[in-house]
Amino acid sequence: MKAPLLFAFHFIRINLEAFIWLAAIVVLAFGSIPDGKEHLSLCPFHNLGLSFCPGCGLGRSITLLFHGCFKASFDMHPLGIPAVIILLWRSFNIFRKNYPLIKLYHNGTKSLPITSGTGR
Repeated sequence: MKAPLLFAFHFIRINLEAFIWLAAIVVLAFGSIPDGKEHLSLCPFHNLGLSFCPGCGLGRSITLLFHGCFKASFDMHPLGIPAVIILLWRSFNIFRKNYPLIKLYHNGTKSLPITSGTGR
């Protein structure tokens, strides 16, 4: 693998959690505004037929928040706004923590780990 490609792979690998959180936020931000109709749910509580779930409405709350419906977002789930803040803060801290390591790899001060594919 060429060095820039290896560097990009390593950058994504050590910051994978941050990329996953940011991708989830972007997907929710560009989602359509929930209209209250029945929808496909990944919630195990909902799929079991239980009416109470502490997390249901959180994704819809985040979507409403990014569409500027702050009151509706809070009414859908009170933890939607804090969840976005926490996830953005967590992503920022992951990038901040790994920045010195990335800088060392990019400047060539430290060599990139090269795996042989044998698991050793």
